[in-house]
Amino acid sequence: MKIAIIGAGPSGLYLSILVKRRCPDWQISIIEQNEADSTFGFGVVLAEAGLARLQAADQATHDAMVAKMTFTTHQIITAKETPIAIKRPGHGGGAIARIDLLNILQRAAIDAGVDIRFGTRISHPDELRQFGLDDADVVVGADGINSILRTANEAAFGTTRSFLSNHFAWFGVGKAFPTAALVFREFEGGAFIAHYYPYGPSNSTFVAECDHATWERLGMEKMSAEERQHLFEKVFAPELGGHALISNNSTWRQFPVIRNAHWTAGNAVLIGDAETSAHFSIGSGTRIAMDDAMALAEALVRDGDDASVTPLDRLQRFAATRGPEKSKLISASEKSYRWYENIAEWMQRFTPYEFIHAFMTRTGRVSEERLAAAYPELMQQIQDARRLAGTASAPTGQPA
Repeated sequence: MKIAIIGAGPSGLYLSILVKRRCPDWQISIIEQNEADSTFGFGVVLAEAGLARLQAADQATHDAMVAKMTFTTHQIITAKETPIAIKRPGHGGGAIARIDLLNILQRAAIDAGVDIRFGTRISHPDELRQFGLDDADVVVGADGINSILRTANEAAFGTTRSFLSNHFAWFGVGKAFPTAALVFREFEGGAFIAHYYPYGPSNSTFVAECDHATWERLGMEKMSAEERQHLFEKVFAPELGGHALISNNSTWRQFPVIRNAHWTAGNAVLIGDAETSAHFSIGSGTRIAMDDAMALAEALVRDGDDASVTPLDRLQRFAATRGPEKSKLISASEKSYRWYENIAEWMQRFTPYEFIHAFMTRTGRVSEERLAAAYPELMQQIQDARRLAGTASAPTGQPA
């Protein structure tokens, strides 16, 4: 089989590794617009459950990732200037520098015999012919939110897009925070959010966010990128401790909600953010994209070189097996971002512990019972706070 992959991000690389190791005689080529040592962003979060799936799929790459990761067992959430530490179930999760993750996967893919064309930009899948890939049995769009494979076939994929109202940008910080944290802060009448976590001995990711009302009230549309950055440095000065935010293509934007009615269009298939954009508030989009890669690899290689099972049969198998599970994650993502869209209301309405309760149950996937089982210490603190306040249960604060 001949497979062309557009995009050498984590999902495209991981797909190529898993397929090539199972079917070494298959021809796999990746077209990547950036150079091998180029990356945008900072750290990538990989939670414990995601790491377990990566370990089951490929022990060698899992071990190489873990060796480069920074692990944390707690998250601190601050609301109304009250920090509350939350111990994660199990061993917690960790984060890895995106460039380290890419380097590990690049080496593994090249060692497996994958052909990677770095620094090669195409604007339409028809341009694959110049690389001898126009006769590929399968073409994979692993090229993110701005996928050229999806854009060229939007009618067939049934693509829809919309935008959320909150504004956000990804930054780095030249210090390692002691643990992951979320800070929800009212400042000059605005609602601000910082989500940060360490991914190395001296580096952290810092996601800056505010709602649209804050954006308008403080005139952020008219500010320069530097002025916006300085504003967030001022808002979160207690956490930054004198460190500046570091920009790396840190563009302010509103989150694009990309959905596709169909995973495939002929022999073309989408994975990761090219298929469905997963909001950052539920964790790593990289982890979800790599789960897509694992499912697609299994669907492609299961029947090996059996010619009676066509490439289209294999793609349909992928959509049928991966679709329902991913739909659950995306449904949780949608509930999460709708909750964040009303963040000013929740920040004003709730006491710190009720805010934490609303945050932890915002997706609908965590019931009162599941919360108590997974986070017994936190649930005890919430119940103690309710007793002191003279209430037996949480006020309503979930998106419709």
